[in-house]
Amino acid sequence: MPLYLVIRLRGTVDVHPDVEKTLYLLRLRQRYAASLYHSSLPGIQDMLRKVQDWATWGEIERDPLIQLLRTRGRLIGDKPLTDEWVSQNLGLYGGIPELADKLLAGEIHYHKLEEKGVKPFFRLHPPRGGFKKTIKRHYTNAGELGYRGSSINQLVIRML
Repeated sequence: MPLYLVIRLRGTVDVHPDVEKTLYLLRLRQRYAASLYHSSLPGIQDMLRKVQDWATWGEIERDPLIQLLRTRGRLIGDKPLTDEWVSQNLGLYGGIPELADKLLAGEIHYHKLEEKGVKPFFRLHPPRGGFKKTIKRHYTNAGELGYRGSSINQLVIRML
């Protein structure tokens, strides 16, 4: 059961209301916002298919996930997510690496940590070096949108 990282790449101009609602439900409310979801969640595949012209997604690996949580993970009040906070409030004494392992295993859902004070989304920078292709096409057609598999890892490293 892979863990998807979903990144919104396009803005709010000419968004159909259904797509806008789906992006809102995925917590992708502005450009370069990212969220983590398991592929086994009910309805996630349909939601991703609906927003495929506005976002990109793929399976994130352990090392980029740890780096994402360390650099862009935030608590309510815009405080950084730290190993100490994870061990005190979540009971994971291995810190952020243990949290990443539990997220990848499907034992913890990142969007459900909002109840504990963790923001369920990440704010990213535009990618360093820019996009290699045009944003408005799908990844399989020499673009950036839609499903991209494990190459999401290189993109998120450039966006941290």
